[in-house]
Amino acid sequence: MTLLAALPPAPAESAPLAPARPSPATLELLALRRSQKLMLIGEPGPSDAELEALLRLAARVPDHGKLGPWRFAIIAGEARARLGAALADIIAGDPGMDSARLEMERRRFSAPACVMVVSTAAPHPKIPEWEQLLSSGAVCFSLLTAAHAAGYAGVWLTEWPAYDERARGVLGLKDGERVAGFVHLGTATQDASERVRADVAARISRF
Repeated sequence: MTLLAALPPAPAESAPLAPARPSPATLELLALRRSQKLMLIGEPGPSDAELEALLRLAARVPDHGKLGPWRFAIIAGEARARLGAALADIIAGDPGMDSARLEMERRRFSAPACVMVVSTAAPHPKIPEWEQLLSSGAVCFSLLTAAHAAGYAGVWLTEWPAYDERARGVLGLKDGERVAGFVHLGTATQDASERVRADVAARISRF
């Protein structure tokens, strides 16, 4: 079944929703999901319609005050090379820069599609900015998980473009906006392998 065929219609505001019920497939996905290395993500990627559906799923996250303190910028098609070249130009004169690093930068958006999740968190009389930022992080993970469930590989990265002031204009960021993540999406060219995980038991305390 395709992604678009599998999705139910979006519920209307205030419509009753079914209570939580066991979903072994969802538990298995969460137990085994793994981000894929960017270099191992290739074609095909999600179609425009699939990408819009994934973003609708990603937006169903905790959002104190219903502010929607985030937005999406899609990087696909020829925009991938154009944006990669623009970012490479920014760092071309940096100390220690070489042709290999610049070529890697030009290929930063090598996956078929990338979603830049932008936090639009702003001062609010009741909702702390920290909680708004957390909502943006939840969007990134929700997008990764939805893509995985749809059969696509993905990875959530930030790296220097998310923090370098010189990149803000190229990325189209407005004052106060921050990049929560670049979520790269496509099809795995080989299986991922499990990595070391945090010791959960060592991080649990009880009151």
